Amino acid sequence: MEHRRLGRTGLRLSVLGFGCGAVGGLMVRGAPADQERAVARALEHGISYFDTAPAYGNGASEENFGRVLRSLKPHIFLSTKFTILPEDKGRLAEAVTASLERSLKRLGREQIELLQLHNRIARDGVDRPLDPEIVIQELSPALEHLKRQGKIRYCGITAIGETPALHKVVDSHLFDTAQIVYNLLNPSAAGAVPPGFPAQDFQSLASRAHAAQMGTIGIRILAGGALSGTEARHSIGVPSVDPIASGPDYRADVARARRFEALIQAGHVGSLIEAALRFVISNDAMSTVLVGTSTLNQLETAVDAVEKGPLPPEALDQIGALWREMAAAKA
Repeated sequence: MEHRRLGRTGLRLSVLGFGCGAVGGLMVRGAPADQERAVARALEHGISYFDTAPAYGNGASEENFGRVLRSLKPHIFLSTKFTILPEDKGRLAEAVTASLERSLKRLGREQIELLQLHNRIARDGVDRPLDPEIVIQELSPALEHLKRQGKIRYCGITAIGETPALHKVVDSHLFDTAQIVYNLLNPSAAGAVPPGFPAQDFQSLASRAHAAQMGTIGIRILAGGALSGTEARHSIGVPSVDPIASGPDYRADVARARRFEALIQAGHVGSLIEAALRFVISNDAMSTVLVGTSTLNQLETAVDAVEKGPLPPEALDQIGALWREMAAAKA
């Protein structure tokens, strides 16, 4: 498994990370034996980065992963998150500390390598947004205090929200990492997209974060599953997924994903999932990318794809042409 540098931390993590989220659902609703088997297999493949959050199954992901950690006792890089609620404003430091303490208890650990903000960063909108000024002026000092206490080693953000607000936080150079939406349906975090492209324009956010020496963590690399090219979902995964920074709904994302079947027909890849995974690791600005799974077989599929390496230049050229077609179709 290839390893890449995680920004200014100087650490090298596996290019593929193990997501413990609710979308795939394995670490939330899977059988305990399956959960332990999947983590053990990930370790055998050289995966060193594991990501969870209190929001995944209302603490179930952390509890289940904590049980697996106690059994396997692996040496890993682990990240979890915290969410600021409306009632926490005015007492952010206390809220972050309390959330972390609950996470440490569920995980059975005394320290977390990486603690990340889970809120959207925006001046207005839905789903508990935080102003960038609050993130910079109030949350950053609280996280630095936790570093000094030895409770966390690094801190980061989930880079969803309004693009100017995200750029402001990245440009502050106060955070070590950013989880960034980056996939075939929305590649704007790594460069310019054609005019009229049907997705939020992140205006090279990943490249900006990389230049700021932040570790860049790719999320939604399969667009919540849409880049499988099917609307069918596994029984332990979430029954429906709202797009993040891509199409108006999941069905629209699946329809757009099927455009990339042209890569299969051209002989560049064997499946849409392979295309999606190899695309995201083709960009050196990405330190590591997270994939969530429902089964051990899905994990094996992801590993097999990543180990084939980045896509060839001819495939990337064809993807660029497909993006131009998507932009023109919207117009």
